[in-house]
Amino acid sequence: MNTVLITGCSSGFGLETARHFLARGWQVIATMRTPRNDVLPPSDRLRVLALDVTDAESIRRCVAAAGAIDALVNNAGFGAASPAELTPMTTVREVFETNTFGTIAMTQAVVPRFRQRRAGVVVNVTSSVTLKVLPLIGAYRASKMAVNAFTESMALELEPFGVRMRLVLPGRSPETRFGDNARPHMLGFDHEAYAGIVKTAVARMMDAASPVTHAQDVAEAVWRAVTDPSSPLRIAAGADAEAWMAESR
Repeated sequence: MNTVLITGCSSGFGLETARHFLARGWQVIATMRTPRNDVLPPSDRLRVLALDVTDAESIRRCVAAAGAIDALVNNAGFGAASPAELTPMTTVREVFETNTFGTIAMTQAVVPRFRQRRAGVVVNVTSSVTLKVLPLIGAYRASKMAVNAFTESMALELEPFGVRMRLVLPGRSPETRFGDNARPHMLGFDHEAYAGIVKTAVARMMDAASPVTHAQDVAEAVWRAVTDPSSPLRIAAGADAEAWMAESR
């Protein structure tokens, strides 16, 4: 029976992805900073483990407790929105610690086993904002683009060992806590110099007529990335992400 370890499973994309793999007979190791057993259906194929991807010891304990796995899905992350000029360096570092360094650290922790077995898949969930230049999310976008670059290089390095690296790029979703988590880091929105840019950007984000990404879209994209060896390196998840990827081509 195959086993997948998924980070950031307390809500949103990670939670739906865990449900998706459970429903298809996989063993799932769902990780969260604060483990909760009530967010996923009870199953003898489910384990919930504590994991803080910004803490090296937490990573070590989690990977050791997980044992042998067939796939790693790096989904944990959070956003921040503010004009780049006004984004505190403490916020920039916090975004990179989780979104970039946490993803890299988790990947480095599991890849040696995959390489030795000559099998395994790492799926890094980034964002479709890496496909299009947008204002107010400079730090967040940079953190995700860094993961894209890391994944692309590592894909070439690991291909001779039968280990696959994949990227899933979700679009904007109303079904995650992205907005709630980003709100404390939304600084400078009332700065008069950026009032016009902020107003336009917020109006676009709130446009109900615009296509969005649903959590199920992401779960299906991750499933494809893990189970289909012929899947492309980059997989867009959601109607808006697919449109942006088509434009980027």
